[in-house]
Amino acid sequence: MGKIKIGQIGVGHAHASKLGVFLKSDAYDVVGLVEPDPALQETARQGVFADVPLLTQEQLLNTPGLQAVLVETRVRESLDIAETCVSAGLHVHLDKPAGESWGQYQRLLRAAEAKHLLVQMGYMYRYNPAVIMLRDFLKRGWLGEPFEVHTVMSKVVPPRKRKLLAEYPGGVMFELGCHIVDLVLGVLGPPLQVTSFRQHASEQDDALVDNMLAVLSYASALATVKTSAMEVDGFARRHFVVCGTEGTFHIQPLDRPAVRVAFSTPHGKYKRGYQDLAMPAFTRYIADAADMAQIIRGEKDADFSYDHDAAVQKTVLQASGVKLEAL
Repeated sequence: MGKIKIGQIGVGHAHASKLGVFLKSDAYDVVGLVEPDPALQETARQGVFADVPLLTQEQLLNTPGLQAVLVETRVRESLDIAETCVSAGLHVHLDKPAGESWGQYQRLLRAAEAKHLLVQMGYMYRYNPAVIMLRDFLKRGWLGEPFEVHTVMSKVVPPRKRKLLAEYPGGVMFELGCHIVDLVLGVLGPPLQVTSFRQHASEQDDALVDNMLAVLSYASALATVKTSAMEVDGFARRHFVVCGTEGTFHIQPLDRPAVRVAFSTPHGKYKRGYQDLAMPAFTRYIADAADMAQIIRGEKDADFSYDHDAAVQKTVLQASGVKLEAL
């Protein structure tokens, strides 16, 4: 079917350099990059962006044969841009979190669904090999019924970045915790109740809510989501643990995944009790880009439904202590 023509709008997001994955993929033809902000245009001429033509938004959206757009703007701008792209009949990769307006995000998803367009969220652990294995074990019933999920995602955020994040009332949960909220709902579904705990715990003279915990309550399960902007070598302790009535699955760290799993009874090559499982190397977004190509070509349905993504964003805002805005 030929390469999929795709462009990117914005370099203001922390993960905007994922464009490099699409540039290396045989599935895509990256036709251009849009960055109207003068303060960010120098960034748009460097690194992975250096050889990508700089276009206006009008030029990009009117490129013949354009099929998809990566939305990598600052978060507060992302929903407006995504709505413009969907209105133009384009598939969208929308980086996380899905904006600040619950109502606007619902409207975006409804418009995309009505046009049979993909809005792929940029949650970076969805295709982590350890997470894929976890889903498989849950589907097989090897872990029994999950009753506990415990997860942590933290790092040290430098002062300049803290000031930028402080502009968002959801704090570090909104910025970092959203990735693992997505994983929790992938296991347990939408919670019945979300309780948010918020602190500014550091000595930094800014308004960033930098030490946060959310408790997600279910009929027969509890999940805790912990995130901070102060943890030394926090990447090494990022983890995701699912405890079920027949077994426990522990991923740590998330970015260089390693797995410890315990079973109440043997399953094939896996023994009773705890064992360590080796995982292949994981590079963010390669599998996401491949999956997006298959969906656009009609080779498969999306793995994550509009309803799942809507529930994730609602829960992210609740976990962040942000009031939901109605449609």
